[in-house]
Amino acid sequence: MAAPKFQVQKDSFHAELKRRINDYFQEEGISTTGNYKLYIKAIILTGGLLLLYTHLVFFTPVAWLAILECIILGGLTAGIGFNVVHDGSHGSFSKKKKLNEMAGLCLNVLGANEFMWNTKHNVIHHAYTNIDGIDDDLDAGPLLRLCETQKLRKFHRYQHFYFWAAYSMLFFFWVFFSDYQKYFTKKVGAMPLKKMKTSDHVSFWGFKASHILFFAVIPIFTVGFLPWLIGFLVYGVVVGFVMSIVFQLAHTVRETHFPVAVQPTNKMEDEWAVHQLKTTANFATNNKLVTWFSGGLNFQVEHHLFPKISHIHYPALSKIVAQACLDFGIPYHNIPKMRMAVASHVSHLKQLSRA
Repeated sequence: MAAPKFQVQKDSFHAELKRRINDYFQEEGISTTGNYKLYIKAIILTGGLLLLYTHLVFFTPVAWLAILECIILGGLTAGIGFNVVHDGSHGSFSKKKKLNEMAGLCLNVLGANEFMWNTKHNVIHHAYTNIDGIDDDLDAGPLLRLCETQKLRKFHRYQHFYFWAAYSMLFFFWVFFSDYQKYFTKKVGAMPLKKMKTSDHVSFWGFKASHILFFAVIPIFTVGFLPWLIGFLVYGVVVGFVMSIVFQLAHTVRETHFPVAVQPTNKMEDEWAVHQLKTTANFATNNKLVTWFSGGLNFQVEHHLFPKISHIHYPALSKIVAQACLDFGIPYHNIPKMRMAVASHVSHLKQLSRA
């Protein structure tokens, strides 16, 4: 499937929005990248993960405490993905390129692969959000139907009941299958993967091996196979579910759209920025805990419009974006509460289970 093209307008909404955002940073005299608040958060999350890993593997606690620590370890891993990896991969963690690269490489340490993620997320998902057949985030295989253009199967009638189990498997699927599928097919869904350099191949296999060493071989050696297996399953389920639900609440809810290109021109109806606003939703933006932990991904609208700006600025930018949308008569999706966003997602799945 060929990637569609967006409308190009001389006096575009996107151009005006960028002007207003640039004016904000100039007036405030601040950088668009992260600051000390982000770095302190990164230290808390990564430090917590290292301490918990060390305690679990080398100072094995009693079973109930070990399970609790595995749950927290999973939460910390997701938190590092949201706050450190995500900003780093978009080049917004720091002004320094090396720090951004190091932040992005944390994904490799945790088992996934940054090269594959950058293509899937930064290149494809951000450019073609919610376009079925292009945006790989919509491809949940036959298990889930996430938009109307996907085939309806009989078991989809129950997807709003079993979705949580599918999301819980994301980490295992991503780390042990999806990355390898992309590597060997040289594709992300229908889109070709950028040619990998020798260093990319070395990084792929080297970090995959090190992940197995630190998250399987060493723990099995220190605590035994069965305790490791139980702990790793608990850990992986938490990582998968937390990451899945945060990303799904931003795009697959009742409020968002799933546009289709107009044929035979293969052009989208809107310009790119308007497309992002129609296909993306914010949620729980007044909840400081959600904002802190999710790395500002609850301000997904601002992130999609300005992915190279650090998430620490999104609360301020959201006011500018909302006003611009009001001025231009463009929808701005903002679901007030986390529970309301979850309910909207479940309702979306339920609706797609029928027709």
